[in-house]
Amino acid sequence: MSTTILSNKLVRKLALSFLAILILAGLGYTVATIHLSNNYFNETTQRLHANLAQDLIDEKFVHQSPIDSLGKVNKALFGDIMHNMMAVNRAIEVYLLDLDGTVQYSVVLDHDAPKTNQKQVNTAPIEAFIAAEGKGYFLGDDPKNVQNQQVFSVAKFKKGSTEGYIYIILAGQDYLNTRDLLFGSYALKLGVGSLLVTLLFAAILGVLSVWYLTKNLRELVFAAKRFAQGDLNHRIHNAEKSDLAGVTTTFNHMASTILADMEKIKSLEKLRQELIANISHDLRTPLAIIQGYIETLQMKDATLRADQRSEYLGTISSSGEKLSKLIGQLFEYSKLEANQITPQKEAFLISELANDVHRNYQLLAQQKNISLKLEMDQGIPLVFADISLVERAVQNLMDNALKFTPEHGEVVVGIVPKENFVEITIKDSGPGIQTENQALIFERYRQTKTGQQKEGAGLGLAIVKKIMELHNSSIRVLSKPNEGTAFVFDLPIHQMA
Repeated sequence: MSTTILSNKLVRKLALSFLAILILAGLGYTVATIHLSNNYFNETTQRLHANLAQDLIDEKFVHQSPIDSLGKVNKALFGDIMHNMMAVNRAIEVYLLDLDGTVQYSVVLDHDAPKTNQKQVNTAPIEAFIAAEGKGYFLGDDPKNVQNQQVFSVAKFKKGSTEGYIYIILAGQDYLNTRDLLFGSYALKLGVGSLLVTLLFAAILGVLSVWYLTKNLRELVFAAKRFAQGDLNHRIHNAEKSDLAGVTTTFNHMASTILADMEKIKSLEKLRQELIANISHDLRTPLAIIQGYIETLQMKDATLRADQRSEYLGTISSSGEKLSKLIGQLFEYSKLEANQITPQKEAFLISELANDVHRNYQLLAQQKNISLKLEMDQGIPLVFADISLVERAVQNLMDNALKFTPEHGEVVVGIVPKENFVEITIKDSGPGIQTENQALIFERYRQTKTGQQKEGAGLGLAIVKKIMELHNSSIRVLSKPNEGTAFVFDLPIHQMA
């Protein structure tokens, strides 16, 4: 319901925005049309009558002069010219100008007014018109109102010692008054008509465009609704080819990520339940042993011999150590899992660490009749890692190797330098690990068995894997049943600055 309302609101906003654009476009089109139509008519009129002034000079000034022998304007001649011109076109106004552009005479002007004889026309458009032979579009001053620019025809004359211009306004004041009267009605008709036609066709086009453009959006809304209703596998088909490819592909990626996270949460919940069950079992066993022997000591303390009492206390102590070790592993793994441990990397000699480990585990290996060997060349380069975490990983692997190596077996620690890293291998001669179980041994509290022989248990290997991940490395297992097991990991060589 809410997505439908949202979609309707979006379509309504798009439609209103589109309508506003159309109205503004229609008004702009109307104004532009009127302006261009006016310019087109003026230019056509000027081109059509470009030679009118020259024709007038050629016809009227052959036998008569615009200036009489007394230096006065031949008003009779100009009266006759104006009469003939206005009979043909009432919009025309004829002016006599001197070479400076000062108005000498015109029938349409009141020469008794003081300012009339001071009227002057800018000669720059006149000269440009004559130079172009009337083939351009030129606007000149209107002598009645020099603030207005009008189309004109002009020609230069020379009669005796008299020179000047015949300057003809092709759209005079009568034309302008008539045009202004008709302009409002014409503009209204043109504006309304063009706007209605534009709106009609644009509205049809707009509806189709909005429907087409929002098609991908509707698909996105539908997909989101299906996902919200529980269809977690629904995706937008061909999302990368959509007009909203960035949004649709992001939605598909988001949906897949959410689904993967949900599956991960389910898996983590299952592992959490298994972890709690395994922890409860492993904690219960040493606690039960400790509690049982303490109760035995309390009840039979007076009848027990010294060697029996010492045996019971040794069992209690051993179980306590196992319990303490398990709790320490749980605490360590929980910090690694929560990313609460940040490796403090530094350059150190892995060969020295290997010698220390070999020396520390030599006594335990001898007690189990196991041969402990250290194989490495001289000049092993420095590695760059957290020495305490690497030592912890090596100790866990050594504990694991000694635990599953039988009496008279062999454990070998090998260090081999490579091009950009040092390879560390801890190999035992134990029963090995079946191929199908090798991928499981690094999972926390994952138990694997071969018959009655226990191959792996606890958190030791899971901690090693986490430590390697903190060093952007990994640990590998190489094993075959009855051929022993080798754990291999790499550490980067320290690069000297």
